[in-house]
Amino acid sequence: MKRAVSSFEGSRQGLYIGGKWLEPKSGEHLPSYDPTTGRQWYEFADAGADDVNAAVRAAQDAFVDPKWRRMTQTDRGKLVRRLAELFLENADTLAEIETRDNGKLIKEMRAQMRALPDSYTYFSGMADKLQGDTVPVNKLDMLNFTMREPIGVVGMITPWNSPLMMLTGTLAPCLAIGNTVVIKPSEHTSASTLALMELIEEAGFPPGVVNVVTGAGRTAGEALVRHPGLAKVVFTGSTETGRKIAANAAANLVPCQMELGGKSPHVVFADVDIERAVNGVVAGVFAAAGQTCVAGSRCFVERSIYDRFVEALVERTNRIAIGHPMSETSDIGPLALSEQVKKVKTYVASGLAEGARVAAGGKQPRREDLADGWYFEPTVLTDASNDMGFMRDELFGPVVGVMPFSSESEMIALANDTRYGLASGIWTKDIDRAMRFARAVDAGTVWINTYRSASFMSPMGGFKESGYGRRGGFDVMREFSRVKNVVLDYSGAMQDPFVIRLR
Repeated sequence: MKRAVSSFEGSRQGLYIGGKWLEPKSGEHLPSYDPTTGRQWYEFADAGADDVNAAVRAAQDAFVDPKWRRMTQTDRGKLVRRLAELFLENADTLAEIETRDNGKLIKEMRAQMRALPDSYTYFSGMADKLQGDTVPVNKLDMLNFTMREPIGVVGMITPWNSPLMMLTGTLAPCLAIGNTVVIKPSEHTSASTLALMELIEEAGFPPGVVNVVTGAGRTAGEALVRHPGLAKVVFTGSTETGRKIAANAAANLVPCQMELGGKSPHVVFADVDIERAVNGVVAGVFAAAGQTCVAGSRCFVERSIYDRFVEALVERTNRIAIGHPMSETSDIGPLALSEQVKKVKTYVASGLAEGARVAAGGKQPRREDLADGWYFEPTVLTDASNDMGFMRDELFGPVVGVMPFSSESEMIALANDTRYGLASGIWTKDIDRAMRFARAVDAGTVWINTYRSASFMSPMGGFKESGYGRRGGFDVMREFSRVKNVVLDYSGAMQDPFVIRLR
């Protein structure tokens, strides 16, 4: 792979359209910042409507080109599997690029990038297993069957918190099915997606099958979701932005797959090992500095162990090592955006004004080596309630609110008292209780005695304002394919079209 981290330093990056690297028609570029220093480290092209149109046209041409359209399902699977091999070979380089771009820990990114190829391998095996059904009909000498086929050009708008992981969840199945794509990465983290295009080329995908238009959401993003040439729009991000994207896509009757915000409940019962549950809660909300859609940021603890649990949670939180993301000893790095630091500070302050109490963290660290970066301490707020702003809105930062509950019915009411429904977690030794919770909670994913244990083999998605559609497992293959019904009369009989025969 040519695009090491150093290749971005001080560079100007272009657009990837139709298998070529192009400058934006406007000539405009935007800065990308290093979250550890707050300083610019490269520039990326700010695509306009003309650039987006060129990318969609390239994807449309590739979709009908026999080199892609007439490629057998098995051969498509081989291409996706080749991409998996190249991804694994370059995993550490991609990890370094993402760490520099969004501030996630290098040790976390290395593990993630080494795992992502498994997803491409999994979906490569699906390529020739997407089959239809033979459907019985009430007529003799009639064959009635369905077939599944690719839907066309898919527009993907990916988030800044996990660019390649979130892209992989939809790109891998789309390619296995035979769709073509136009990707608009977040304007805050475009580097790893651009680097991936070299692997797409090396794997042997025909030009135009995968295209990348970087730029601001209000320009490149809006032009993409408004384009009538798309068959589907994929978006991961905030609920507010998701509403706007869905409305724009609806003007062209283009369906969407949305993974939006979350305010996930993390429930702890008195029968658990407190240390184990504390580690689960810490992993669920402070990993990746809280910048995950599924972060368990509302923690409900059974009243009889509430004080002991909070004490243990605070002690464990205070031992989290904040530091540079390239350091192997760091447990948490910076937030990806300066705007996120301001947002988290504002919500913590409003929580205190509403009556919450800071039990741990609550501010930016006062260390000289972290002074220029966008860091925020892992924060535990107690005396919380569901009507407080920081307990109702998604923060996307390292903040957890803790409150007690007295009964199972009260806990279910508290857990479901949110406009979101993405994920949830419960810690208990009582399997009956755990299954009652799994049935009753309004969340697309339920974790029992674990948290953030996601797999590309399982469907992932939310309820309510957390969006719709699923990624992962065989469900996502249905998301990006369409069903066609075929009816064949093989009787050979002639029938008067105006004679109706009663059975």
